[in-house]
Amino acid sequence: MAESELATKQPSPPATLRDIDDAYSDDEKCLSPEIGYEDNGSDLTEEPIPDGGLQAWLVVLSGHCATFTTFGFINTWGVFQEYYQQTILKDNSPSTIAWIGSVQYSLAFMPGLPVGALIARGHLRVPAAIGSAGVIIGTFLIAECTEYWQILLCQGICVGLSSGVLIMTGICVLPQWFSTKKGIALGIIGVGASSGGVVYPIAARNLIPLVGFSWTMRILAFMHVFLLTITNILFKGRWSPKNKPPSPSLSTFKNPAFLFYCAAGFTTFLGLYTMLTYISVGAVESGIPSDFAFYYVAITNAGGVIGRGILGHLGDRFGPLTVIAPSTFVAGVITYAWPFVHSKGGLVALAVVYGVAGGGFLALFGAPTVHMGELQDNGLRLGFFLTCMSLGALAGPPISGAIKYATGSFELVGVWAGTTVMISIVFLLLARHFQMRKWTGKA
Repeated sequence: MAESELATKQPSPPATLRDIDDAYSDDEKCLSPEIGYEDNGSDLTEEPIPDGGLQAWLVVLSGHCATFTTFGFINTWGVFQEYYQQTILKDNSPSTIAWIGSVQYSLAFMPGLPVGALIARGHLRVPAAIGSAGVIIGTFLIAECTEYWQILLCQGICVGLSSGVLIMTGICVLPQWFSTKKGIALGIIGVGASSGGVVYPIAARNLIPLVGFSWTMRILAFMHVFLLTITNILFKGRWSPKNKPPSPSLSTFKNPAFLFYCAAGFTTFLGLYTMLTYISVGAVESGIPSDFAFYYVAITNAGGVIGRGILGHLGDRFGPLTVIAPSTFVAGVITYAWPFVHSKGGLVALAVVYGVAGGGFLALFGAPTVHMGELQDNGLRLGFFLTCMSLGALAGPPISGAIKYATGSFELVGVWAGTTVMISIVFLLLARHFQMRKWTGKA
């Protein structure tokens, strides 16, 4: 072969990441967030997202410990609902008591917008430390509560709001470390919520008769101290306030896929947590001994351990929205059926299936927003989405409690909650369609 021909066959020098980035259109960048921003101590340089490695997986472990402590404790609310109805707050209606759990759960998402804006500017460690301190202090203070307003303030507002700050930092940092493995990383973090939701209710139920309510809460608070210390030691971002990505753009809010996804988050959480909130109370009313009924919360969360791990992996393979929609549909069907099942074994089966199916949304809700705009804007997008979710979580359980109080049974509660979940499926499918611009494919 001629020398001139050989020369033309020589490979060209590798393109820089800046060249690759420039070669993509704005739309292509939105759909392929594989370019990250690396803090090298001086200038902000574009580097490939690691998508693994020791430090990346230590960040996942940090998030796992955070959700174990925050969502794990919050997911125990069904046990607290039953305990408060029978003891400290027995003069209050179930709907009134449910407001504490709803405030706690909604505030776990509501700080998303302001915290997301901070994270988009590179601030990570301070919000994580503040959130950790609030969760610990709030749990210690619950031990001293004897009145409704005190429990609302400490458990509902302090623990809920602090959990939201901490959770937001743990979820928003993941796209800085993962691109193609976001689903499994989010799934592992989500498993922390379910496994914590198994440990905390069993611990609380067994400790209260032995050491009393106050010391039970103190013991749980010391568990928080241990786990959140690990969280703050291992937590790390790739952006810093000194070397930060470009300022977030508000153009993301013009994306119809993102707006439909926000609508789905709101409607899903109007009904998704109703069954988890009232399953123990409903079981007792069906004649199941309270010593066993409280385990339904733990059983549901145990199902979530399986669901979040498996569905997180499937989300990477088929796309998060492709997995979230059918799993949420199954959760909606179970919500319809729950009030009409009164046997011990039947409720166990429903709890397991509900935990597995409901884990799809809760494991993957942070993944779709990454692909709905520029990577550096994801903190803002995810924050707004979580704020929408929080409004649904705030209103859902009290509305369900009011329906129960007015009708005397949970049958219409199941109809209401199941219908809101089914409406969310429509929004999820529309979000997927506008994201893909077609009905098939990975999204």
